[in-house]
Amino acid sequence: MSNIIRSRLGHHARVLAVCSSVVIGAGCSGGEDIVDEEVAFSAVDQPLTAVAGDPLPGITAADFAAAKEAFETEEELEDGVGPIFNEIACGNCHTEGAIGGAGVQIERRFGRFDAAGRFDDLANRGGSLRQLFTVGPFTGLNGQSCNPPLEVEPAEANVRNVGRLTTPLFGAGLIDSLPDSAIIANANAQPAAVRGTINRVRVLIPNPNDPTQSVGGTRVGRFGWKAGVATLNQFSADAYVNEMGITTQHCVRGVSILDFATESKPNGITSPLGCDDRAPPHGVAGIPAETDDPVGSCAGGLTEIQDDVALFAQFMTFLAPAPRVAIDPNVNLRGGTVFNAIGCAQCHLLRDYVTPARPANGVPGNFTFRPRSDFLTHDIGTGDNIGNDGDSQATTRRIRTAPLWGLHHRTHFLHDGRATTIEGAIAQHGGQAAASRSAFNSLSAGDRAAMLAAMRSD
Repeated sequence: MSNIIRSRLGHHARVLAVCSSVVIGAGCSGGEDIVDEEVAFSAVDQPLTAVAGDPLPGITAADFAAAKEAFETEEELEDGVGPIFNEIACGNCHTEGAIGGAGVQIERRFGRFDAAGRFDDLANRGGSLRQLFTVGPFTGLNGQSCNPPLEVEPAEANVRNVGRLTTPLFGAGLIDSLPDSAIIANANAQPAAVRGTINRVRVLIPNPNDPTQSVGGTRVGRFGWKAGVATLNQFSADAYVNEMGITTQHCVRGVSILDFATESKPNGITSPLGCDDRAPPHGVAGIPAETDDPVGSCAGGLTEIQDDVALFAQFMTFLAPAPRVAIDPNVNLRGGTVFNAIGCAQCHLLRDYVTPARPANGVPGNFTFRPRSDFLTHDIGTGDNIGNDGDSQATTRRIRTAPLWGLHHRTHFLHDGRATTIEGAIAQHGGQAAASRSAFNSLSAGDRAAMLAAMRSD
């Protein structure tokens, strides 16, 4: 795939080299620099699918259809939904552009900073995710009357009612295939003043086919608002329990994984067994009785990811990036050049990634793609002050640089959907993105129109 970069011979334009996050990503600023190249916003011959929601090249229709069906299936009380939840199917949230896209639903989070400025997710009060629905009254497995309470925001929270939009999943398998070194190199290449933070996270459910991943090991995070998740298996299991209330157990190389086997507790109150949902008891020794879908004993070095979680991850792995809208190549070039000149491309990289020759997750090898993200976290002044226990306030303000591919399918921007236009999202930026916001505001009408046109075609 060609990468259109042409030298502007004899014409050096002095601009502010700043880095702006335009949607939900990160922004930076870096002082004056000489810009002497033209850069297209995207290569014009990107060999992607013709329709958003299609699979990557080489993925069989049958495999993709089976994974997509699981992703769209609505779960019920008998499957383990409850006691509290946000939705009953993955596909009910990931809807914009196609199944697997972003969503318009806004989930809610809360937390607390202590006197020392450390974040407390108030786990004893059900935090930090406040599920929005309860299964309500029903007859439990033992014939008892059940009515799990609706979760409310606790009085002791001082970080309140934080909204988060559903993130798009287009091209997630390509991102998952990247070695840590590809993301680390992005940070190393950035000037110190604009450098993003590499978020190394614990791997709870590795890809069993990847020998570099292990249970309890670490990997560079790349998924979620804070780049807090490193694998699609883990992303799937986390959503299954937190968004739908369905608990699972898994085996990887003989290790039993129970991190997703515990039911959510409305404001910290445990539901009596049989009143959390109507999933039948499994009776497997060593696995919590509340686990809705266990795979069983891991003896003998067994590796088995629970079926639904494996299919959700497979769907995300196979899902191709959304294709761009047709655009005049001259506008594409001018828009990309402006995007680069005001520094946005320092974080929303206008360069290509290439998958490994033989990716462990099964995506095409040596596949070139351009998501326009460094997959690092930055403080752009729009952070939500939500983090992990013990995080500093500075850490909770950082947000992952948003991949911009599929942007034309989005209707809401920033982590909480407060902006409904790209311009509105830019206007909200401060912190490391303040200089680039100012640079954007100073653009000529023609340069601004070209940059926005290039972005809206993505």
